Formats: sequence, structure tokens, C-alpha cells
Amino acid sequence: MKRWIIILVVTALFGWAVYDFVYQGKASSDPEEEGTTVTTGETEELSSGPENGKTGLEKGQQAPDFTLQTLEGEEVSLSDYRGKKVMINFWATWCPPCRAEMPDMEKFYQNEDIVILAVNLTETESGLQEVQQFRDEFNLSFPILLDKKVEVANKYEINPVPTSVFVDEDGKIDSVMLGAMNYDMMLQRLEEL
Repeated sequence: MKRWIIILVVTALFGWAVYDFVYQGKASSDPEEEGTTVTTGETEELSSGPENGKTGLEKGQQAPDFTLQTLEGEEVSLSDYRGKKVMINFWATWCPPCRAEMPDMEKFYQNEDIVILAVNLTETESGLQEVQQFRDEFNLSFPILLDKKVEVANKYEINPVPTSVFVDEDGKIDSVMLGAMNYDMMLQRLEEL
């Protein structure tokens, strides 16, 4: 009996810690399940509204541009892909849901007309070798971008990982998905772009 009580208390504490971590600062949008579509709140320095084409994080606003290096050392900017549908996926090797969605992301990239920019939160990793091993383990062919100081993740207000931002051909945010996605969810987002 004591064992079950201890297990229950530890599980409750762990659940509360995860909830607190995931939802801290997200009082205005409270998704209750993985893969929930949300539109994040505006940030003062980024936006003034979708109607005037300003940069921001709301649906219809211009996605904040960024430039990051790939694992191969090439510089890639979001603006390089203007005119194409883009999925920006923020992830880390230590994140179990990130690992779970990678095979579906690779299939999505191979089978559909979409650009995937997989932004690794490199500052949270032990080293670049982990990221390279992860890419090789999952045989990933889409660009792996290194957010070495998590500046881009902070600009996009990423919490939790994985988070995917879908950007249309005009460079405007269409939707933000919190949590892991499967292939069917990715297809649905693509059809709505």
C-alpha cells in the first residue's frame, strides 16, 4: 500500500512539474493536448497587426526572418524560401516526442511539396556530435539548422519542443503546432496552407 502511495505522489509531482514547465507564461493560450493548433501572442518588438504586413507571431503576420548555419556549415535564411510552403520545426535530440515525429517528418519531406527547416536548439545539446548522430540515425535529408544560442527559438517564443510553425508562400504564419505531429497532422496543415 505504501508503495502505491509513493508511486502516486511521485507521478503527481512529475506531472505538475511537466505542466508547470510547458505552460509557464502561456496563460492566454492553454492547449490541453499535444498537437493543438494555437496562435501565439504578439510580442511588442515584433508586430503591430496582420493587416499591415508587420512581422509577428499571429496568423497572417509575416514570419520573423532568421539566418542559421546548417550542420554542413551553409547559411540558410527563412527568406530564401519565399514562394514556397515552409514547416519550421523546433526540436532537440533529448526530446522523446521530437524523436517520435522525425520519421513522419522525413516521409512528409520526401512525399510532399514543402520545405522543412528543422531548427535544433543546439545550446541545450551536449555537443554537435549528438545532433549529427541523431540525423544519421533517422537518415534525415531535410536541412538541420543550428540555433546555437536559441535566439531564433526565443524570437518565436518556443515552449515546448517540438513546436512546428507553418509558413505560407508569402512568408506569413498560417499556424503553430505545439507538440509532436504525425504524418496525417502534417498533411492536414499542408492542405490548409
